Amino acid sequence: QVQLVESGGGLVQAGGSLRLSCAASIRTFSHYALGWFRQAPGKEREFVGRITWSGASTYYADSVKGRFTISRNNAQNTVYLQMNSLKPEDTAVYYCAAKETYSGTYSGTTDRDYDFWGQGTQVTVSS
Repeated sequence: QVQLVESGGGLVQAGGSLRLSCAASIRTFSHYALGWFRQAPGKEREFVGRITWSGASTYYADSVKGRFTISRNNAQNTVYLQMNSLKPEDTAVYYCAAKETYSGTYSGTTDRDYDFWGQGTQVTVSS
């Protein structure tokens, strides 16, 4: 049973930073691509970014490119989302997701690209 648990959310002022973590109970964590998504009130869940199994490749939505950074620690079964220069429009519930794949060019930009999801953590950015 794969479980993903996000943490690190909270309330921050615009321009501030937060680092989200996603701890995975996956025996073969290094075999998985990891993605971050978010869902704002009244909106559909949207792609934020993803990292391949090795960490060699990351890809971001245009809305966060240059402000957000995804990294992973395979020894600790954890993926991170560093969020800088936060804006009120970044307010959402943030989810991590996992897909077992060795592809170094895995797209992973849609919900259906992932098999496992966390419960989410709330991020609120005040103006």
